[in-house]
Amino acid sequence: MHAIPITDASDERLADYRDLTDVALRRVIEPQGGLYIAESAKVIARALAAGHRPRSVLVQEKWLADLEDLLTDADTPVYVVAPDIAEALTGYAVHRGALASMHRPGLPPVAEVVADARLIVVLEDIVDHTNVGAIFRAAAGLGADAVLISPRCADPLYRRSVRVSMGTVFQVPWTRLPEWGEAREVLHGAGFELAALALADDAVPLDVFRARGPERVALMLGAEGDGLSRGALAAADTVVTIPMAGGVDSLNVAAASAVALWELRAR
Repeated sequence: MHAIPITDASDERLADYRDLTDVALRRVIEPQGGLYIAESAKVIARALAAGHRPRSVLVQEKWLADLEDLLTDADTPVYVVAPDIAEALTGYAVHRGALASMHRPGLPPVAEVVADARLIVVLEDIVDHTNVGAIFRAAAGLGADAVLISPRCADPLYRRSVRVSMGTVFQVPWTRLPEWGEAREVLHGAGFELAALALADDAVPLDVFRARGPERVALMLGAEGDGLSRGALAAADTVVTIPMAGGVDSLNVAAASAVALWELRAR
């Protein structure tokens, strides 16, 4: 491991980690710069296991030993800093051991991601990184084969999405869809029935939809509040809903994804 002590937060070698709390800045820099930030030794381990390459690592000395078995490539610089330097650099108290600046892999084509899939999740314009991360975790834990995201959906490799997902964004195959006009044809061509999870007068209860035994399902989820767009609903083959009680009409989108994936899982 190539450990390099650094005592100055303004050192240009640490530029990838500067001001991580500025969400708007990171949204621009991370995708376009070909980088994303992995946080904690556990998440870094999952990224490495998925074949992703680190450009550098930032760690406090007390956690250095946790990385020794992970970072076997002597060419990857491991910047060792004091806690106050880490906080001054990132803008928050770094409690999870380490940060890694990772090279972002290219996205595969949709056809490749869904080729052998039976159940996939489609996220339309979900801009909350916490929800995106939680949905990936549900997808991994409940047997979804892939996740597809719309052009305006939040980045699954944004630091908070990765952290909330517990690194499962590296486990579940995913890529971005084109706009609905093209996306619908791509998914239909692959044999998927598009099931929009939404409130509608003609919506089919989720258990009734599952009993029909659809062979391949693309479960469509929309953003909090607005839900799925009219374009998405027009593209759907079926609108499904989770029957609710207690005067509650819907769940948080991440919770709803878990309920729906549990019902639609392979049996």
